[in-house]
Amino acid sequence: MTTVQLRPAKDDDPSRIAEIWHTSASLPNVGPPIMPTLAELRNRVDQELAAGWQVTVAHVDHTIVGFVALKPRERILAELFLWPDQIGAGVGKRLLDHAKAVIPAGFELYTTSENSRARRFYEREGLRAFREARHPGSGHPVTYYRWRGR
Repeated sequence: MTTVQLRPAKDDDPSRIAEIWHTSASLPNVGPPIMPTLAELRNRVDQELAAGWQVTVAHVDHTIVGFVALKPRERILAELFLWPDQIGAGVGKRLLDHAKAVIPAGFELYTTSENSRARRFYEREGLRAFREARHPGSGHPVTYYRWRGR
């Protein structure tokens, strides 16, 4: 059994975070219809970290395999992505449980409406869909979820 470790992101992690984000969001029905480039996401990671993202990475055997980005004050789970071969291996649950511990009063997130795997995961973990809308940047359909907290 492989052990997943969580730790706060370090200064040398943003490139790997962007790589995971880009690779996973490029899977069918996961990201926007027109994916930002890896360089654009790498720049976005820097901007969001500077603006206050609280990022925790999951690593297996010293390799980062996933991350969760939180905005605790706003009660937002901004991003949760895994390296594709880690999907279904329990890493996402560990990261989501971490988000629940950091924001115990509850939080919101959104995912691409067509991302049925993510939607099933969130619903299985106690989040509830509460709104359909358009992505604020690309305009593709997204579903908003809420975890009401403990």
